[in-house]
Amino acid sequence: MTGYPRHGSLAAGEMERTARTFADRMAARRSIRHFSPQPVPMGVIEEAIRAAATAPSGANLQPWRFVVVTDAARKRRLREAAEAEEREFYARRASTEWLEALAPIGTDWHKPFLEVAPVVIVVFEVHQGPRSPKPYYVKESVGIAVGVLITALHHAGLATLTHTPSPMRFLNEVCGRPPEERPYVVMPVGYPAPDATVPDLVRKPLPEVLIRP
Repeated sequence: MTGYPRHGSLAAGEMERTARTFADRMAARRSIRHFSPQPVPMGVIEEAIRAAATAPSGANLQPWRFVVVTDAARKRRLREAAEAEEREFYARRASTEWLEALAPIGTDWHKPFLEVAPVVIVVFEVHQGPRSPKPYYVKESVGIAVGVLITALHHAGLATLTHTPSPMRFLNEVCGRPPEERPYVVMPVGYPAPDATVPDLVRKPLPEVLIRP
């Protein structure tokens, strides 16, 4: 055991101002699907992943891998494989109810952002294998880490999208990962394209999500 790292105490008012500033900045975050091909500083990607890797995890086993894809040929393979699965999803697998829920966002099987974005981060869950122990609360742990990653990239000035083609096992081959690693999410990362637009969505107000029994 070791001592808890102290960060310096803040007065109550300063704590609230800090929390409000953070919340306001995160309220401006939007997922985008139109990226600029402009390169991004790889140091920013590395530091954001370093932040994500501080997330709590079951038994501190840290069951995550962050595969950073920048090679144009590999991104093309990723896009082609994802679009093949997405064509099946939109044509056959998705229910009418699901497609109606997606309609306001305007998505379809075309995924050019997987090739246009300068960086694609593929996040894998790490399950038990020859070199990895049995993990606990894998999806919860990886989900928290992805949340930290999205937040870190947004604070650094980069835009992201969480993309989950279904099924995702093709990502093991594209990324060269072993079978005990299971794809969790695909995240294109970069700057918004100059003409990027986002759906006009409204987030739920605080009283609707904050409950005080």
